[in-house]
Order: sequence, then C-alpha cells, then structure tokens
Amino acid sequence: AGRIDPHHPKVCGHQGNVLDIKWNPFFENIIASCSEDSSVRVWEIPEGGLRRNMTEAMMELYGHSRRVGLIEWHPTSSGILFSAGYDYKILIWNLEIGEPVKMIDCHSDVIVCMSFNTDGSLLATSCKDKKLRVIEPRSGRVLQHASCKNHRVNRVVFLGNMKRLLTTGVSRWNTRQIALWDQEDLSMPMVEEEIDGLSGLLFPFYDADTHMLYLAGKGDGNIRYYEITTEKPCLQYLMEFRSPAPQKGLGK
Repeated sequence: AGRIDPHHPKVCGHQGNVLDIKWNPFFENIIASCSEDSSVRVWEIPEGGLRRNMTEAMMELYGHSRRVGLIEWHPTSSGILFSAGYDYKILIWNLEIGEPVKMIDCHSDVIVCMSFNTDGSLLATSCKDKKLRVIEPRSGRVLQHASCKNHRVNRVVFLGNMKRLLTTGVSRWNTRQIALWDQEDLSMPMVEEEIDGLSGLLFPFYDADTHMLYLAGKGDGNIRYYEITTEKPCLQYLMEFRSPAPQKGLGK
C-alpha cells in the first residue's frame, strides 16, 4: 500500500495512451487493455508479478479504425471480449482464434459506457448520441432504447438479477442525477433523483450480493451509499463517507 516506486516494472507495450483495462474474471493473471493506437491487447502477468517492463502482449487485436475507448469481458464465456471504439462500433472477439466474430453497429456517436447483465445475454450502452440502449449481443439487435432529453446519461450499470438499470448523468440544468430503469421498458425512468450541481462524472459501483450501490465522483470528497430494492421507493439513500481529500481514481 502507499506510493509505488516510479521505477516499478510496468506493462507498456501500447503505442498510444491506454484508455481502459479490465482483469479477466476467470483468470486472475490475465488483463486486457485498449488504447489510442486502435488496438486491443491481452497480457499474461507472470506468477509473482512483474520483475521487468512487459512490452510484448500474448495477443494483439486489430479491427477498429479509430482509437478504442472501452473493453468488457463477457461474464460467462471466458474467451469472449467486447471492445468499443471511436468508430462507433462494438467488436466481439473470440480469443481462441484472435478474430472478431461479430460487429454491433447501431450507435451514431461514441459509446461512453458498456455493462452486461449477470449471464451476459444483454448489454446496456450509453452513448454521446444521448441514447441509452439495451442490446442482445448474440444478434446485435436493439431491444430497448431511450432518448434521454431530461437525463443525459453518462454511465450505466445492470443491477444484478433485478432486471433494472442504474444510470448517472446530468439534467437539462446541468445538475448531476441518478436514474433507475426497468430493462424491459425504457420509455421513462422508474426513479430519478438529483444529486448536486458539481461537474465531475458520477461513477456507480453495484454489489449484487448486498444490493448496495456506491456512488462516487471524480474530484469529490465523498462516496454515497444506497440500497436497491424491488419495492418502492426502490432507491434508498443510506449514508455517505466523507474525506477532505478529493478522489483521484475509482475502481472495483
């Protein structure tokens, strides 16, 4: 814990800024990364950790025509990886063959967030075209979409097996908001709650085992705790952690 030695070995094989990394949920020493160099790379961290800089990936994946901003491992298939690029496309990679097996091309602007439901049968996305979508990955078909005029969505997360989505965003008056949605009906939010007038992005982290939602903003000095229930009001504020120091990074 604490500050890391600046000379500590690093994974540094990309030719541009790294925009996203994800640990493989099935193999604890495998990570995927994506970058401004338009590539997705898969790395195998040696047992015991890095002893020298790692520059060669176990797999390099090229298929996007512009930089790649997001990656997500499929939650139930260990060899399937999703990537979203600034070419407005989502590629589904089969890592056994190192090739994309499907392309989802239903977005008209940059995709800013992706989230799977528990079994990976549904994919939710938020996009700069101000639409929230629920997509069937196998077919690429959009099952539901919402044009969010009063709630511009930034981040989206599936809430376990509750058939609910939670989004963070801003209102037309630029106040930060959270909204709860029924995944089968995105015509309007079930619950919409204003948070504050700060400018930092709100990041939702959901624990399906405890039904707890943790809401944190980049640069904020607090983390809010909510309980998600199936009965009204569905979204129950509990308390918050406060710190005099602003948050510099968030993860789970």
